[in-house]
Amino acid sequence: MDAQHTPPSRTPTGASGGTSGTVTDVVRTQIPARLDRLPWSRWHWRIVIGLGTVWILDGLEVTIVGNMASRLAEQGSGIHISAAQVTTWAAALYVAGACCGALFFGHLTDRFGRKRLFMITLAVYLSATALTALSWTAWFFFLCRFLTGLGIGGEYAAINSAIDELIPARARGRIDLIINGSFWIGAAVGALASIVLLNTALFATDLGWRLAFGIGVVLGLVILLVRRQVPESPRWLLTHGRAKEAERLVDSIEHEVSEETGHDLEPVRDELAVQQRGVIGFTTIARTVLRDYPRRGLLGLALFIGQAFLYNSVTFGYAVILTTFFKTPTGDTGYYFVVIAIGNFLGPLLLGRYFDTVGRKPLIAGTYILSGLLLFGTAALFQNGILTAATMTACWTVVLFFASAGASAAYLTVSEIFPLETRALCIALFYAVGTALGGITGPLLFNGLVSSGKPADTTLAFCIGAGLMCAAGLVEAAIGVRAERRSLEDLAAPLSAVPASASGVEA
Repeated sequence: MDAQHTPPSRTPTGASGGTSGTVTDVVRTQIPARLDRLPWSRWHWRIVIGLGTVWILDGLEVTIVGNMASRLAEQGSGIHISAAQVTTWAAALYVAGACCGALFFGHLTDRFGRKRLFMITLAVYLSATALTALSWTAWFFFLCRFLTGLGIGGEYAAINSAIDELIPARARGRIDLIINGSFWIGAAVGALASIVLLNTALFATDLGWRLAFGIGVVLGLVILLVRRQVPESPRWLLTHGRAKEAERLVDSIEHEVSEETGHDLEPVRDELAVQQRGVIGFTTIARTVLRDYPRRGLLGLALFIGQAFLYNSVTFGYAVILTTFFKTPTGDTGYYFVVIAIGNFLGPLLLGRYFDTVGRKPLIAGTYILSGLLLFGTAALFQNGILTAATMTACWTVVLFFASAGASAAYLTVSEIFPLETRALCIALFYAVGTALGGITGPLLFNGLVSSGKPADTTLAFCIGAGLMCAAGLVEAAIGVRAERRSLEDLAAPLSAVPASASGVEA
């Protein structure tokens, strides 16, 4: 194996770093370049499986609740709650919990590390999901949905930051899209499971929905076992005063990848000089983002609001549309949702590679705008009474094929265009703000319009979602960042990075 690299060289700066006020060192390293040049291997697949599969749980959660709404409202379900409360308040509280969890755990992820937090957030999710299955009254069900969202929101920040820092730059786009798109594998599983669990010939009215939440617990425990093998991000270690540990970790990763692929690794030349620091304060992070990256902030906000409104509205409300306007039996809504879920996953899977080749900017703008225009067309067909349950599902599948790729790219965008020390918090911030505006407002407004039973109101809901998607696409076209195949440090220098003159060595 030829894993040539320059050992870290330290030069005292006499500057105060972290929060302790102690003298810090400048470390010269090739860690980012070494990680980016690694060939794809089984090691990378273990990272993808250990971290990315959590989105399957998110999709499972959201879909099961949406499809179980009518059953929960039935007499004998073991809980006194209405379908409207499930699709509106329970949905909104789940998203509110996710927003709070993203902000709270996102800050902790940047402060204490990716690995520690993605273990904690998964544990929070597992505990809350298990408790949901034991709900006996509406208020406890709502509380559990909030706590489940708290764990999932924390996962968004910890997982996306860890994945981007461990996956090579040349494949970062497609891998990130596929991982975020795997939400829809969980959605399909949840839809199919709901068909079986809603069958009262197999499960009692008060048992089937409780078992549905048990599926999430079982899958989560499996993921927890796999995730224990995922390492801390060497990039995070490097900028938090643990350079020697980071170097040893990358040495072991290179050895493992070389053994798995049977190839010597190419030497690297790119180097980075960083100042070893302790904890970076929230004020410093906020000031850096607002002062140095205002256009990128606007971009992230636009992308998140558009996709959050559309997706949270659809996932929580599509079953209501089918039963309200097409008289679809409650037990059959899962079949239609499986079709939509497959289309959603195929979008990132089939289009993902073009985000790394054709480029982020044209693909993100194109998928947002095209999905918005197709949704306007779907709204027109629905308003004129042309659609059936099957053709409505077909239209939504096409719309979401493109929208899903764009929505997944929103997470990719905010996770790669800000400095390393702010990455998790930026993901959390844009997720929380965008989702609060679109993900909480969306279900409340969407379900309010759909529940009226008037086609014109539902058409209006479609048009609002379509307009927001088109607007976000235009923002991307105007100020999007060409991030394809570029290292994270090239896109946004770490706050700890120092120029060559300050480090005392050639960078």
